[in-house]
Amino acid sequence: MLSQKYYENVTAILREINDTQTQKIYQAGALVAEALMNGNILHLFGAGHSHMLVEEGFYRAGGLVPVNPLFDSAVMLHGGAIKSSAVERLEEYAGMILNNYKIDPGDVLIMFSNSGRNELVVEMASCAKNKGMKVIVVYSSSYKDASSKHSSGKRMEAFADIAIDNCCPYGDALVELPGQGMSIAPGSTVAGATILHMINVAAAEALIEKGGELEFFVSANIDNVPNRNKELLDKYKGKIRAL
Repeated sequence: MLSQKYYENVTAILREINDTQTQKIYQAGALVAEALMNGNILHLFGAGHSHMLVEEGFYRAGGLVPVNPLFDSAVMLHGGAIKSSAVERLEEYAGMILNNYKIDPGDVLIMFSNSGRNELVVEMASCAKNKGMKVIVVYSSSYKDASSKHSSGKRMEAFADIAIDNCCPYGDALVELPGQGMSIAPGSTVAGATILHMINVAAAEALIEKGGELEFFVSANIDNVPNRNKELLDKYKGKIRAL
């Protein structure tokens, strides 16, 4: 059954991430932990379907509290899918997005882009570095030979402090349809979410080792568990606009 093939291929990708990217994930977690201990926050950005990974990391049971999602309707599908793709081709738009948010030197930005080659994400990484942010990118190295569409000729990962490979194949689709000349069923969302949560766990481990404060959301739907959500929300709602 082809559906089983998708499961097998996703499992193989997750195994490859674990085998090849663990050191970078721990480095990313340590970078996030250091920023949080210094009073900085974590920002997340993705356009198109990568936007789903931004929502996955924000206001999430079991997720970090000091997370600022760089939301912009123009690059989300609900704002118009065709328009979203067109905006991804604009270099100057990244600066406009960042200027809508309070950014401090030492903040960390995690960016998601499977290809890492479109103008918006390249410019976002560049602008973030210019503002003194630490930049972590999650991308697929299968696009390493694909030329950048940015005027600099550089790809998103060129501006990264840490670049983590999601280990997904060129084109993203994981299941080849016999006799049809096409593949379907993407893997980058599953891979990206796994990497994001691995970074969060690595950050928690680093915070424990350094004696830092663990500011994670607890699910509101479980009983008899200490819940600091309101206290943490009160602390950060002035810093994180989407709260």
